[in-house]
Amino acid sequence: METSVTIIGIVIAVIIAIPVYFAARSSATNKSKILNIKKKFNPTNPQGFDLTESQSNKTLTIDQKHRRFILMNFNPNQQESTFLDLKSVSSCKLVLTTDCNSDTILKIDFEFQDKETPRKITIPFYDFDDDRIKQISAYQDHMFAKKWLKIIQDSISR
Repeated sequence: METSVTIIGIVIAVIIAIPVYFAARSSATNKSKILNIKKKFNPTNPQGFDLTESQSNKTLTIDQKHRRFILMNFNPNQQESTFLDLKSVSSCKLVLTTDCNSDTILKIDFEFQDKETPRKITIPFYDFDDDRIKQISAYQDHMFAKKWLKIIQDSISR
């Protein structure tokens, strides 16, 4: 009786421990990637990016003091990071692209207006084709983008 209970306990512990191990390992890898990208754009002080948040394979970070912004996209199809000096832009807005027959969001982009020229800088945030969960992720990413739009606008207006 005691042997079977011990074996069952060990099996349950292994079943729980394996996913926890892989989740912790993945988290450490992502933190390392984020830190390396921050070092790439601010080698002397990567900790200067005082606000960093992640959701759905996207990480946004901002240095509010020096007004710098990085959007990191860790989608399996394309991994990229985009840096923007917010001192060089006058405004920011979200641009939604929807399906003409429905309210399905196909793309969400951050659009920045350059201070010096009439040029607009577009940074892709969400793409329906890269989304595995489709509309559930679109809604969450849209809310996340709205939250960060406010943070970015506050930083630009300083």
